[in-house]
Amino acid sequence: MDVRHISTGSPFEERIGYSRAVVVDGWVFVAGTTGYDYATMTMPDSIVDQCRNTLATINRALVDAGSGLDHVVRATYILPDRTEWEACWPVLAEAFRTARPAATMLVAGLQNPEMKIEIEVTARLPR
Repeated sequence: MDVRHISTGSPFEERIGYSRAVVVDGWVFVAGTTGYDYATMTMPDSIVDQCRNTLATINRALVDAGSGLDHVVRATYILPDRTEWEACWPVLAEAFRTARPAATMLVAGLQNPEMKIEIEVTARLPR
């Protein structure tokens, strides 16, 4: 089985021992991703800005894998505060207007208190 691991250079990947994405058998599995700007290792205060950063990081990993947001088939959204969820809808609707993946939103604590959203996706490689 041919497996390819993709990194974004996040220090969490090395410290925790995971890949941002794994490509195998025509699938791209993207790990839970939060809103850090990995170039500066800063986290915006706004959940909307965190959502945008998260999607940009996910998209970069998908493009590196040979896929993209339009090929996402499954998305899981994790938020510690459900009252902030609706603010993300326009950003998500725009990002996934073509893919329209099956999706679930969960409420759970995240690794660090400044994290307001984490997104995990599964995508297909285009044929």
